[in-house]
Amino acid sequence: MPALSVRNLTMTFIERNLFTDVSFDVEERDKVGFIGANGVGKTTLFKILNGEISPVSGTVTFSKNVRPGYMEQHACNNPRADVYHELLSVFDHLSDMETEISALAHQIDKKSGNLDELVERQTMLIEQFERAGGLTYKSRTRSALLGLGFSENDFTMPVGNLSGGQRSKLCLAKLLLSQSNMLLLDEPTNHLDIDAIAWLEGFLRDFKGAMIIISHDRYFLDNVTNKTIELEHNRAMVYKGSYSEFVKKKESVNESLKNKYEHDLKEIKRIEGIVEQQKRWGQAHNFITAASKQKEADRIKDQLVAPESELETMRMHFEPRCESGNDVLICKNLAKSFDNKQLFKNVDIHIRKGERVFIIGGNGCGKTTLFRILTGKTPMNSGEYDYGANVEIGYFDQMQQNLDLSKTALDEVWDTFPNMTQTEVRSALASFLFKGDEVFKPLSKMSGGERARVSLLKLMLKGSNFLLLDEPTNHLDASSREELEKTLLDYSGTMLIVSHDRYFINKIADRILLLTNNGVKEYLGNYDYYLERTTAEKSGAVPTENKKDKKEKTQNDYFFQKQKQSEERKRQTKLKKAEAEIERLDEEIAKTQELLSSEEVAADYEKLMELSKLLEDLQKQQEEQYEIWEELESMAE
Repeated sequence: MPALSVRNLTMTFIERNLFTDVSFDVEERDKVGFIGANGVGKTTLFKILNGEISPVSGTVTFSKNVRPGYMEQHACNNPRADVYHELLSVFDHLSDMETEISALAHQIDKKSGNLDELVERQTMLIEQFERAGGLTYKSRTRSALLGLGFSENDFTMPVGNLSGGQRSKLCLAKLLLSQSNMLLLDEPTNHLDIDAIAWLEGFLRDFKGAMIIISHDRYFLDNVTNKTIELEHNRAMVYKGSYSEFVKKKESVNESLKNKYEHDLKEIKRIEGIVEQQKRWGQAHNFITAASKQKEADRIKDQLVAPESELETMRMHFEPRCESGNDVLICKNLAKSFDNKQLFKNVDIHIRKGERVFIIGGNGCGKTTLFRILTGKTPMNSGEYDYGANVEIGYFDQMQQNLDLSKTALDEVWDTFPNMTQTEVRSALASFLFKGDEVFKPLSKMSGGERARVSLLKLMLKGSNFLLLDEPTNHLDASSREELEKTLLDYSGTMLIVSHDRYFINKIADRILLLTNNGVKEYLGNYDYYLERTTAEKSGAVPTENKKDKKEKTQNDYFFQKQKQSEERKRQTKLKKAEAEIERLDEEIAKTQELLSSEEVAADYEKLMELSKLLEDLQKQQEEQYEIWEELESMAE
């Protein structure tokens, strides 16, 4: 029997159908990634699983030995308890056993009571204590706190003094160390920095039970899950494998469905053509054949399955209004302190035109503060920074403080760009999925994802040539993140981005800067390269570069990267040209074939030969364009 069996779940919300007849099983070692666009009902389904709400219909059945666990079970309700003892409370049963074992040892030493009974009781308790993990529960508590980003100094902090993010991390730690053998995790990587996410991945990979994880973190899902359930078009589809495997399988399934649908439509058209021809011939046996063929066409129609339309995604395109100089940003010895606490110092950064640079670092290391300094919103304690010629900054603030929450989406965009017409503004909003009356929705009533879309739209319309993006993928679902990635890869300007989305970093970055309290450390590659390099550094396998060698290497790498970027832009231009030419030739070939099949041309021999020659030439041209396209595709890295 599966650890969890879900059958025919249906749920509506304010007359809106969230999902219908959702069914799936989770086995005792399944690690399931539960994915879908924002608003499709993933969290609602979780609330049904943990019994918080009831479905309209359907059943949820856990097997007898399953102990499901979710964050809401492990709220931190004692504001006076310190962080360490709040987490240690998960092991109260072990602490009680430890106390009793100690008391029994004291009684045995004093020889008070029946010694045989005392020794027997103590022996039994020690065996239970060791089997239940009593020898390691305190070290596991420390490991979980440190792994999730708490410092030793945080251990004694009262729970009541924790920020919302710290409290969420503590609740997550309590869930992970609980006795649950099925974890229900809703966006567990929220509030975690990259190191903490990596620790969580290791913990979940080693976890012996089952889990269902709602997450938009694609890198995390790839590293943890072995099954994927997608909630889309009001139903659930189950795929074996991680997120990346799911994407490939879904593309393959959709392509097969599309091909079969198109083949069936052609077959129906062919058969119905035969039916019409048989009827025109008008003999008795022709009508019998026509009736038989019509039944065949009707049977195919009955089994015809139209492929689902793709869920609509944002349509964005960032285009700089002007080109910047080669040196975009130079920072020298930047330093910042708060209340005599040094956040960072010795920060030297040199950003050149066309670079895609990411800043990473632990929570609280000052990444957002650095951006606020660079945008003039926060003063620095010392150092200097300077922007190059013609640099126009576009800043994405993860806190969305650049939005006026009292305004509607329409007013927020229109007030920022008053030269646009209302039609132009509404068209732009529609491309970011704000349609109809949604443009009149106040920003104060919007979700984090909706506000992020408004900010990205304003950024796009500004036409900056230097993007400062602070956690731009926060609140975006997977399809929106992928659209943003495509847009940034096509962007010809310069980027400096703060992000903990490793999939996003891997796709975009050509340089990574690790921000520490004593400056930045540079890695000339994407996240996989950074990971490989830091792993080698920890093992002592990488020699330390001196400053001169590093500077020369950086400069050489810059010119190499610029050459590569120039070649890639040329390749993309040629590729788009070939694709456009193939599409144009497709239309010409279709028109020519249609003319060739007409009765008028069939009766005109010269016209027939002329069009046949034209068709042959067009097909030859298209073959040549396909060869060009394939060659250009093979050159992609």
